[in-house]
Amino acid sequence: MHGTGSGEGVKGVPDVDSTRVTRTPSPDSKPIPTSDAALTAEEAARLRTQMESLTNMSKGYRLYVWLACFFCSCLIIADIVGIKLFRIPLGVALPLPGLDSPIEAIVHTCGMLTFPLTFILTDLINDYYGKKGARRITWMGLAMASFVFVVINIAEHMPYLDAPYNVRKESFDAVFSSAKIMYVASLIAYTVGQLSDIFLFGVIKKLTRGRYIWLRATGSTLISQFIDSVIVSVMAWHVLRHLFPEEGSPPMALQDAVKTGLTGYVLKFFLAIGVTPVIYIGHMLIRKYIGIRPLPSDQIS
Repeated sequence: MHGTGSGEGVKGVPDVDSTRVTRTPSPDSKPIPTSDAALTAEEAARLRTQMESLTNMSKGYRLYVWLACFFCSCLIIADIVGIKLFRIPLGVALPLPGLDSPIEAIVHTCGMLTFPLTFILTDLINDYYGKKGARRITWMGLAMASFVFVVINIAEHMPYLDAPYNVRKESFDAVFSSAKIMYVASLIAYTVGQLSDIFLFGVIKKLTRGRYIWLRATGSTLISQFIDSVIVSVMAWHVLRHLFPEEGSPPMALQDAVKTGLTGYVLKFFLAIGVTPVIYIGHMLIRKYIGIRPLPSDQIS
């Protein structure tokens, strides 16, 4: 918008409105803008520079924004669809210590459709933006997922419109009420797993002096996702269902909950190894099109 004054304003800043009256500061005080009209040329230039810095972001900054958005999307989708379990037969019986029966199938939540993508994104951000950048998206993801959780709860308690074209209240409540426990368990496991991954990634990178991308990416993921898998299964199917019992959703036995977590980890184990080439492809694309390189091992903090 442009002002109604006849004077020529500074480019990018509203023109001076001749109908406005501004206070003239005393000689001993620093001018304080009280309106658009009170902006000096120096202040207007500073604001213009500030706006240009926001609109003309560097390629590295824009990459971080895109990776952060994609990361949060993958996390929230995984939390929402995670209430549904799937079963993939292995075709063989896989004995594991501590379990009475061998694992014959992979049983896990549909959150695995997008959650593995967070492995790649976390490792890329950790490599190029350091621990602070990786922790930042961790807290961003937690904040966004918590916001979605609050909105889901509000939607559940909104007055229901009893109409034939509306979704049945029982169906809506059955899905999203049941998802609450999984949602909270996922956020707990996510936070612990992410912080563990970021820490281990940095340790391995320092020990290898920035070499062996596959080792720091895969190694940190394998350990952190073991922690994540056990925590989310035990919390969602055993602990929280004991603390917050719901009719029609009995808690799972502790051993079965651990078994579910371990079978899910088997899937994550192979996924973590399988996505290793994708990490290398990500490095290649970032180097070619963005023009930035991973932080040195002594500057990742």
